Amino acid sequence: MKKNISVIGGDLRIVKLIELLAKDNYNVFIYALEGAESLTKLNNVIAVNSIKELANNSKVVIGPIPLSSNKKDINTPFSDKIISLNNLYNNLDNNLFIAGSISNQIIEQFNNRNIQVVDLLNREELAVLNTISTAEGAIQIAIEQTYKTLHNSNVLILGFGRIGKILAKMLTGIGAKVSCEARKDADLAWIKAYGYTAIHINDLNKEINKFDIIMNTIPSMILNKERLDLIEKDCLIIDLASAPGGVDREYAKEKGIKVIWALSLPGKVAPITSAEFIQETIYNVLKEQK
Repeated sequence: MKKNISVIGGDLRIVKLIELLAKDNYNVFIYALEGAESLTKLNNVIAVNSIKELANNSKVVIGPIPLSSNKKDINTPFSDKIISLNNLYNNLDNNLFIAGSISNQIIEQFNNRNIQVVDLLNREELAVLNTISTAEGAIQIAIEQTYKTLHNSNVLILGFGRIGKILAKMLTGIGAKVSCEARKDADLAWIKAYGYTAIHINDLNKEINKFDIIMNTIPSMILNKERLDLIEKDCLIIDLASAPGGVDREYAKEKGIKVIWALSLPGKVAPITSAEFIQETIYNVLKEQK
């Protein structure tokens, strides 16, 4: 017996997710995805004409990752439709809504309408799995944007969380000389235990001029004007932090330092793998609802 699930908006990860769900014997009702041509060839993917119809066909509604880029409208890169968050909110009723990067305000609004909300990016399993494609994407950027091999390059990773740990391991595997910054003594001890060079945040200014590449994972202003003045001009900075990022990009531009703010790398560099991770996480969520 086929099960029903609904999807509204989203990027290539969501398109690939729909293909996986259809292959897994779901009837998938979609809205604001008319530009995704691959979905038109699937018999059990059904385009509907409204959010209300979408919500009526399935208790579970999946939205984009991130849900919104401007805090007003949902992300619909495969559609010309502009769908406000209010429109979405007003047309769901007693649904389970699953998306990514949902503000607390939106969650509260939805809960007031008896709409249960799950933010996929708050799920530990997806956060961990996404670090793999984020790290691979960052390394791809570094290879494309520099004129030296990563092997034997001096690379600094700011922050030693999920992404920092995976990045350090991958970069070491291809022969980079990896240093990691942290502020907690426990993190600094682990950095040393893994064989990387540990730099305490208080010593960063003394060390920061030594690097060919700096990869930031900290979502606060760590590379400010003072530190950018200490960085060599041919250093490449890859900022992996979510908005507002961790680099004073305007000042870096004035200084002639190349900064690449690399957001949503999993969806850009590995949409199929990302879709598989999202599918696995959604199935975990649905199991927990039973």
